[in-house]
Amino acid sequence: MRTKDLLHSALEGLTRNISRSLLTTLGIIIGVGSVVLMVSLGATFERFILDQVSTFSGTTFEVQPKGMEEFGKSTLTITEADAEELKKLSTVKNVTPAIFIAKKVKYGSEEADPMVLGTSKEIFTNWSLKIDRGRLLTDGDLKGGQSVVVVGPKTAEDLFGDADPLGKRISVGERKFTVVGLLKGLGGAMGTQMDRIIYIPYTVAKTMANKGQYVDYISLQAVGSVDLAEEDIKSLLRKRHDIKNPQNDPDKDDFVARSFEQAMDIIGTVTLSITIFLSLIAGISLVVGGIGIMNIMLVSVTERTKEIGLRKAVGARRRDILVQFLVEAVALTLLGGLIGVAGGGFLGFLLTKIAAKFLGDLSFALTITSILLAMGMAVGTGLVFGIYPALRAARLHPIEALRIE
Repeated sequence: MRTKDLLHSALEGLTRNISRSLLTTLGIIIGVGSVVLMVSLGATFERFILDQVSTFSGTTFEVQPKGMEEFGKSTLTITEADAEELKKLSTVKNVTPAIFIAKKVKYGSEEADPMVLGTSKEIFTNWSLKIDRGRLLTDGDLKGGQSVVVVGPKTAEDLFGDADPLGKRISVGERKFTVVGLLKGLGGAMGTQMDRIIYIPYTVAKTMANKGQYVDYISLQAVGSVDLAEEDIKSLLRKRHDIKNPQNDPDKDDFVARSFEQAMDIIGTVTLSITIFLSLIAGISLVVGGIGIMNIMLVSVTERTKEIGLRKAVGARRRDILVQFLVEAVALTLLGGLIGVAGGGFLGFLLTKIAAKFLGDLSFALTITSILLAMGMAVGTGLVFGIYPALRAARLHPIEALRIE
């Protein structure tokens, strides 16, 4: 049987009952649409998060107690003396300890709950933060224990609305501070959180927190090789904390030390894993759709038994019948796949637009990879679930098939 005749026969078989064919592809449409949606949204948010993190220098390091990330671990393991010793390393610069203050922030009747960070001027360089109005913290603020604060734009908006925050007096807990600087906004999901941080002198925060020698966070930058800086940081802290860890096992450390570049890699890996997991769950719909395809193809074989017998009687080979029914099954899944790609892409675009209203700059990423993956899964489903009905049709004996009424 010629390819043209084969395709014509397959198309004729599908169009005999268009409504049934479309309903049969519904499972494929949902499955493919779900896969496209999950993969594209995963790519969208991965790119969004990485864009946000990439605003920080890849040479910036953060050091914090293991207890800040792992429940049950102590949060009192990093000290101010650790920061002083880190400053002596030739592979790092801009070392600054920081302390978090869990206090409400008020201005008149307005109240906000931003992160209050006691730190020094180096943090602004490390985190690529720029001043919009006023000034940043200075060494003089730390030495004099000045009650001054630099606010993020979101916190300024929460407390002051459209008014100029410079010179205003706000309360952090029971202590009054004068706003001396307003930062430029970073925007985006991560940026929104950063835009809500307010910064006070480290020496003032140390008094307010009453943590003694302990600090919550150390920010610094690598000089030259990031890997060499990481090795020096970990080696120094392990020596100071009396941690024997020749295998470089992070579980043995009581601290976490990583660069923002490493954080970006971790984010990318986690996002990819979540995307794959959600796509596999969405792919279950394809199995359901495949069962529907197999069921309707079996019904089609039963309905067209006499036709199959007639084709065989006039010379159609078993392979011709097999290929015809496989083409029909694949055509059904391919049709459902195309509709699913369009539907999943449109829904993903719509959800991205909605999310952008809350997260800021967010652009939809419908990748060729996600489309090819979804279409490949659709065609594969047609082949897998269409093979049994096709074999059943191909094995029919022409004489017995023609006898069936």
